[in-house]
Amino acid sequence: MQALRRKLLKGGASTALLAPFIGSGLLSPKALLAAEWQRGAFSARSVTEALKAHGSSVAQETRDIVITAPEIAENGAKVEVDISCSLPGAKSLAVFADKNPLPLCASIDFLPPALPFARIQLKLAETTRIRAVIRTADGKNHVAFREVKVTLGGCGG
Repeated sequence: MQALRRKLLKGGASTALLAPFIGSGLLSPKALLAAEWQRGAFSARSVTEALKAHGSSVAQETRDIVITAPEIAENGAKVEVDISCSLPGAKSLAVFADKNPLPLCASIDFLPPALPFARIQLKLAETTRIRAVIRTADGKNHVAFREVKVTLGGCGG
């Protein structure tokens, strides 16, 4: 009972202190800086269609992108993958699993001073090639590949 009373008093005091700021508009929500939804890329049924819709069909292979993933995944339902990049001016990262029913797994944008790094848990349908595509500020695409063998299916398998 005493703990409930304290929570109510704390919450009431906080609300009373913040009410003038909320009323004056000083604590209003701001616009979100979310990326535009890439419906065509995420709903593509083949890796060729997904790459084309994402704008990554032409990409140069590079060793500056490092994909760390298990060589053999015992369960395709949860495969942890780390992707890092040392390319200067890298601004976005896209991850594709070639044999998945929907190949585009993730698309992440980065602000200019950040070097791209992502740890992603993928659901893989079967043994497949993972492809990480980095887009740089000059509009060029760079790609790296990693083969992952799956012993137990994840996407409906």
